[in-house]
Amino acid sequence: MNEQDIRKYAQLMKELGLTGLEITEDNKVVRLERGTSAVREVALPAAADTPSSAGANVSAAADDGSAAVISPIVGVFYAAPAENADPYVSVGDRVKKGQILGIVEAMKLMNEICAEEDGTVTQICVANGQVVEYGTELFRIRR
Repeated sequence: MNEQDIRKYAQLMKELGLTGLEITEDNKVVRLERGTSAVREVALPAAADTPSSAGANVSAAADDGSAAVISPIVGVFYAAPAENADPYVSVGDRVKKGQILGIVEAMKLMNEICAEEDGTVTQICVANGQVVEYGTELFRIRR
């Protein structure tokens, strides 16, 4: 991606009031963020290595054997089904595949974030009510 393209996308971000934008082009990802001077360009893994986007969230293995539960959309994260309700999960909880871990609200739609496999919640990476972007790590689950 050349400088002219980056400037064009930066202008688009400004016009639309976006704080972040991710563009995939020629097997590379460019992420632009306003408010920081960060512009990263990274090569994507081969198509066979990319996680499936069909599920509600994507898990990626980490060095400690845990998997990251990633936000599939931009929205507001909620740890509980209602304001005064107990959270869906806490650190140390055992979860089963398909169990609801939290919710990401996008455009007035509540999107359930579910565990993709059995495990133990080792970390909750975001706060209740926090705005999350696509790819934000929400939870870490050890298998």
